[in-house]
Amino acid sequence: MKFRYLFLVTSFISLTFLSSCNNAQILKPEELTISEGFKNPTGFYNANPTFSWKLPVSEQIKSQFAYQVVVASSKELLPNNADLWDSEKQKSAQSTFVKYQGKILESRQKVYWQVKYWNQDENASDWSEINFFELGLLKNADWQAKWAGLDTAKDSIKGVRKFLMHRPQYLRKGFELSSDVASARLYITAKGVFDVHLNGKDVSDDVMTPGWTPYNHRIETLTYDVTELLQAGKNALAVELASGWHSGRISRRTALYDNFSSPKILCQLELILKDGSKQTIISDESWKGTTNGPIRLASIYDGEVYDANFEIPNWNAITFDDSNWELVEVEAVSKDVKLAPKRHHTVKNQLVLKDVEIVSVDENSAVFNLKQNMVGVPKVKVPMKKGDTLKIRFSEMLLKDNTFYTKNYRSAKSTDYYVAAKDGVVEYVPKFTFHGFQFVELSGYDKNAKPDESWVQGIAQHSNFEKKGTFTSSHDKLNQLQSNITWGLRDNFFDIPTDCPQRDERLGWTGDAQVIAPTSLFNYDVHAFWTAWLQSLRENQSEHKDGMVPFIVPDVLQTKNGSSGWGDAAVIIPWDIYNATGDITVLEESYESAKKWVGYYQSKVKKQPFLPKMHSFSDWLQPYPSKSGKMGNRGDTPKDLIHAAFFAHSAHLVSKIASVLGKTDDAKKYKNLYKAVANAFENEFFDENGKFKQERQTQTSYLLGIYFELFKPETKLKAQKYLLEEIKNADYHLGTGFLGTPILPKVLDDMGEIDLMYKILFKETYPSWFYSINQGATTMWERWNSFSKEGGYNAQSMNSLNHYAYGAIGQWLYERIAGLTSLEPGYQKIRIAPIPNTKFLTSASASVKTPYGKASSSWKIEDDSFNLDVVIPPNTTAEIHIPNATQNNLLVNGNDFTETSNLKLMSSDNNTVKLLAEPGTYNFQTKL
Repeated sequence: MKFRYLFLVTSFISLTFLSSCNNAQILKPEELTISEGFKNPTGFYNANPTFSWKLPVSEQIKSQFAYQVVVASSKELLPNNADLWDSEKQKSAQSTFVKYQGKILESRQKVYWQVKYWNQDENASDWSEINFFELGLLKNADWQAKWAGLDTAKDSIKGVRKFLMHRPQYLRKGFELSSDVASARLYITAKGVFDVHLNGKDVSDDVMTPGWTPYNHRIETLTYDVTELLQAGKNALAVELASGWHSGRISRRTALYDNFSSPKILCQLELILKDGSKQTIISDESWKGTTNGPIRLASIYDGEVYDANFEIPNWNAITFDDSNWELVEVEAVSKDVKLAPKRHHTVKNQLVLKDVEIVSVDENSAVFNLKQNMVGVPKVKVPMKKGDTLKIRFSEMLLKDNTFYTKNYRSAKSTDYYVAAKDGVVEYVPKFTFHGFQFVELSGYDKNAKPDESWVQGIAQHSNFEKKGTFTSSHDKLNQLQSNITWGLRDNFFDIPTDCPQRDERLGWTGDAQVIAPTSLFNYDVHAFWTAWLQSLRENQSEHKDGMVPFIVPDVLQTKNGSSGWGDAAVIIPWDIYNATGDITVLEESYESAKKWVGYYQSKVKKQPFLPKMHSFSDWLQPYPSKSGKMGNRGDTPKDLIHAAFFAHSAHLVSKIASVLGKTDDAKKYKNLYKAVANAFENEFFDENGKFKQERQTQTSYLLGIYFELFKPETKLKAQKYLLEEIKNADYHLGTGFLGTPILPKVLDDMGEIDLMYKILFKETYPSWFYSINQGATTMWERWNSFSKEGGYNAQSMNSLNHYAYGAIGQWLYERIAGLTSLEPGYQKIRIAPIPNTKFLTSASASVKTPYGKASSSWKIEDDSFNLDVVIPPNTTAEIHIPNATQNNLLVNGNDFTETSNLKLMSSDNNTVKLLAEPGTYNFQTKL
């Protein structure tokens, strides 16, 4: 008995030891984020965040069996004494967007959190690193500060079209601290755009803050940890302030935004001193300011004027004497406009373009080519003479004589000026403007100097999101297309999704946004970017009792009518974000907005049941329209057909969203509505043979009906044949505008017409994607024929050479050419299914940083073999479709295929082997 007891104890100790060894190999969670991907944010916007983490790549980790999240008010309380929330052990594979369910959190609160998980074998990981988030000022009542600034409207400076312009302001406040600082937070925003300094040092490298929202509803605030910039004794807080969107003519088409008032700042510096005392410095009547600084004027459309003769040495330093400056005016914080922490990342300088060449030199001017159409500002380093003015002009492309093509800038002057205060080399970077350009012209520099390539660099700017996906192939022009798509995205994601970055527009057009959203979500981590803009959309929509969504957001035009295909962004983009990320929060936030938009369609139904009568931009910029001039921009697909198609589609999506949210009655209601509209669509616009009734046939009329599932099954088959006929009639070229183009590849894909889509994609002549590349494009264009080497520029003034809508083909590059797509929201289930076309390509690859980790698909054809390399991240599964393979000629990681626990056969025929794969890295090879 004693021996048996000793044996059991020894066995138990051995098993415990082995178990602890196994546990030691279960690596801790990685890449902890909250809500839309924020990592340890200060000044966070959301007191009810969600938590996400990734499982590390390891042979021991395939999936998550359970998790535990702990949240506390201090590091020391973690993990065992979490005082804010302990989820306890939850048997769940969920590792993304786990909702906080703890104590109510408040403004300024700093919160710490950790997570651990149990793997598929129920072995626990170590606790993760401790992460944190710190909330900003969540309520207007948190602000003691007042809006402060100088009365610049009284100067009555009139610019383009007599719009009032405001001199940039230099504002400052000196203050003393009784001891060193333990902690300091600067909460700040502006009616305008600002740059802030403490004791002569820059507080941040943010650009054009706080950004652009519907200012009559909400102004975003920023939070900065400035502890290290302060000292005991004297200190100085200083702000440069300019018009920006709020007080510039970009927002001055209506009186809605109080834009005729002078720009103002709002700032609140909250300090905890090492002696235990607290102190708060606020913007109030005691601040002083001047407009006699070097930035004389600054405008988003028109550029910046900098006069070095007005420079104020050390104006933002402690020792500066501001006794001659004037006191500011103040106004109280209004209850009507919400002050809220910025909910996506600020614009920053992202890339410096240094590969510059000189195109031409003519007397006292020189033209520089940055070799890439870009958005941002120049950095110039130029020899000048005292009193001379350097003029800096911009252009996206040149005319044949190497002079600037600026007709497409319309009324935007897009010109910077620098006035020299002394002889010598000057360096200048504009601060309160941005330009869309590839070419820079300098004039007014030292006449004795010989222009040099080093005189000009380009600083590319965009909202600060990370790269998420990659795509490349064996075809140079396809790679250039991918480059054009991604440059166009970055260039037009300047705090909001803009239609163009160069002319007197740069507005958040909803139609452009909804067609590019899926492609953007492959290439960049723009989850927060889109959800922030959707909040602005909802705020502008709230101004309309009928549920109308303006066709631009923020709605500075104060539009009276919604447009089919444009307002549907309220429904389509949340659905796209959910499918790309798995984040249900965006559906919850947007659900009522989506329903209201469908209600707007319903309010426009008059005589014929389910067929609305309303405004539409239709299939915008379809090639070869039958009409000329402005009406030709809307293409030939009737707007009534487009109304009905998008009405049905949005009702269908609302039904799907309702199902996800567990709203079963709504799901049924909107599904029935979708079916009714679809029936009316088919009966009104197509005959019994599935042919579009209009004499002028269009690709888009068929595409909408097919992709939005608006036909009966037998009609759909007939309509597909007519679509193919229309494509053939166009000599396999595009016949689509903004609305038809994004869905063309999806429809042909579903029809199995992959080779046909390849044929259209690789067309070299107009209208096609490669046509613009053959004309020298480095970004996507607004029109299929914006420019040709033979014919020059499109005669119409609306002719942006940096317009992302037609870049929507980028989704197909990932999903079909590389073959990487999500089968379940957030890539919880992945499909790898490339279909190569050897006529055009010998290789292609794509990768995406999914919410669970990196997934990739890379194929190449060499030596009569097809090779496919695949990476599937932990806590997901994947369907892998291997083309030109059979079960008997397939090699996996160099060995004949056999089923394992990680790789199971789903089906096999003469053309494709389909496998179900667990997480891991795989190589598949088959003979062609």
